Amino acid sequence: MNLVVGATGMLGGEICRQLVVSGKPTRALVRSTSDPGKVQALRDLGAEVVEGDVRDRASLDAACAGATAVISTVSSMPFSYQPGENDVEQVDLNGVKALIDAAVGAGVEHLVYTSFSGQIDLGFPLRNAKRAVERHLKKSGLTYTVLRPSYYMEVWLSPAVGFDAANAKAQIYGMGEEPVSWISFQDVAKFAVASLDNPLARNAILELGGPEALTPNQVVGIFESASGKPFEVQYVPADALAAQQQGATDPMQQSFSGLMRCYAQGDAIDMAETAKAFPFERMSVEQYATGVFA
Repeated sequence: MNLVVGATGMLGGEICRQLVVSGKPTRALVRSTSDPGKVQALRDLGAEVVEGDVRDRASLDAACAGATAVISTVSSMPFSYQPGENDVEQVDLNGVKALIDAAVGAGVEHLVYTSFSGQIDLGFPLRNAKRAVERHLKKSGLTYTVLRPSYYMEVWLSPAVGFDAANAKAQIYGMGEEPVSWISFQDVAKFAVASLDNPLARNAILELGGPEALTPNQVVGIFESASGKPFEVQYVPADALAAQQQGATDPMQQSFSGLMRCYAQGDAIDMAETAKAFPFERMSVEQYATGVFA
C-alpha cells in the first residue's frame, strides 16, 4: 500500500492519479476540512481515502498502518496557511517530522519527500523547515528519496505570482536574465511514482528540472510567440525583494519573498544523469505555453 500525504493538493492529487493508473494500491490522507469535491475525486479514482492530519500523531499512526511506502507533498503553503494554527512550523516542520516518525513506527519501508531545489539556499522559514525535515528523514533509518524540484510552471508562470498570460502581463523577479529549470508538477509526480521502484532513487536526493533552463525573459518571449501578443513586463529588483523579506513579519510572507529572491538568482539544474535514470519525456515551457493558450 502506498500512502499519499497531501493528496488533495495539486501535486498530491496527480501522484494519486498516476499511482492508480499504474496499478499501485493507493491510500490518500485527507483532512476533515478538505474540499469535499477533491475528496470525492480521489474516491472516484479508486484510492482508499482515510482521514487524518499531520498535526495529529494518532491519525498518522493509523494512516501508516499496513503501508509499505509513503509519499509526502503536504505543506501549509499557500492555500491552507493559518498563522499559529496551520503554518510552516506546525505542518511543514513538526507535522512532517511526526509523519516520518509514524512511518518508522509502522514499519514503512520507503518515504518519498517533496522538498524544493537546493541550488541557492537563502534562509527563510519554509526553506529552513524543508531542510530540517530532510535531515530528520536521513537519520530515521527509512529508505528515503528527497525530490527537490525547481519552480513549477503551473505556479510561477501563472497569475498567482503576477504572470498573467491571458492579459499579456508578466511580473519578473530580478532582471530576468538568470536561467531557471522550470518544471511541470505532472513531471514531479512522475518522478515521485517512479522513485518507488527505481533503485537509483533509494537514499538519494534528486534535484529536478524540466528539459531546459530558460531565463524569465526567454519565457516571456515564448509566451509572446504562443499568444501572438507583446507582453507588458514589470521587473521587481533583487534589492526590493531582499527588503521585502527583511520587513515581513509573517513566515509565509518571508518565505514567498525568499523564494522570489532565489528565482531572481536563477535555478539551472543539470539533469543529464538524472534523465538517464528516469528516461521519460518532461514538459517544456513551450509545450506549457501552447497549452495555456489552447
